[in-house]
Amino acid sequence: MNRKTFSLALLAAAASTCFSVGAFAQIVKLTLGHGAAVGNPRHEAAVKFADAVKARSGGRIEVQVAPSAQLGDDAAMVTAMRTGALDMSANSQGAVANAVPEYAAFGMPFAFSSPAAAFKLLDGPLGKELADRSAEKGLVLLGTWDNGIRQMTNSKRAIAKVEDMKGLKMRVPPDATLVDIMKSLGAESQQIKFAELYVALQQGVVDGQENPLVNIHASKLYEVQKYLTMTNHQFQMTPFLMSKRSWDKLSDIDKKAVQEAAAEATALQRKLSAEADEKLLAELKTKGVQVNTVDRAAFAKATAEVMSKWESGPIGPYVKKVVAAANAQ
Repeated sequence: MNRKTFSLALLAAAASTCFSVGAFAQIVKLTLGHGAAVGNPRHEAAVKFADAVKARSGGRIEVQVAPSAQLGDDAAMVTAMRTGALDMSANSQGAVANAVPEYAAFGMPFAFSSPAAAFKLLDGPLGKELADRSAEKGLVLLGTWDNGIRQMTNSKRAIAKVEDMKGLKMRVPPDATLVDIMKSLGAESQQIKFAELYVALQQGVVDGQENPLVNIHASKLYEVQKYLTMTNHQFQMTPFLMSKRSWDKLSDIDKKAVQEAAAEATALQRKLSAEADEKLLAELKTKGVQVNTVDRAAFAKATAEVMSKWESGPIGPYVKKVVAAANAQ
């Protein structure tokens, strides 16, 4: 090999090396949207994910977190993920169920006494089946976060018995199971975006709403709601999802970093949510909110028709498996 040929070979090798290093070090920018307020465990976990994935990827993956429905409501973000317009979202059970109906199985009334009971199922084969169904619809399930056991508030009266629900105008998210639950209890349901809920309550568009305590507190709904009823009527998860189109663009190394960071964020979010309820209930009482409980058995009996409806519907076989596993705990 003459000197000229040797020099050209060295330049080619150097260029190849620079390209490989450059490709390896190329920054991956992702956007993560969610609808919760800053301070909510959902936001804290999203920030944790962004920090963890940056660290685990050696700075290659940068995640911008957009809270408080800045990128649209949950339904809009699900659609955006499926088309590849949005990379990631810590979303809502109801909105995701519109794309992947099996998520609704975990929203059966009074099926779980605590989030921990639900996570025993979600962290096992039933959760794996849910992830498989999600992938079929263009969504990668990275984790299931805790959106709490849901409680009711309203501005009209304390709810002590099922009959007290009759005629109340109650806001619900875009979740068919909650629409069914309200109907079975005699209330009128109305779907309003969470970002618009405070004003809707303030102006009397609806009488009340239902949410976990952490959402009621973080969004200051207690300012426009006098009565809090600990109904414990439904568990809801927060599916932490990634667009399959975005996922498929990642290298195997980056996919591993995302999965590991998601596991860290999931553990943190569940921990923060578990610690929040007792503390928040005490705080809400200091805000002048009147708190009471209901006869769980009477409310469960009134909503039994909801479970029967879903068990005989299109996702009935999966609903039956979830309910059976919940009852066996």
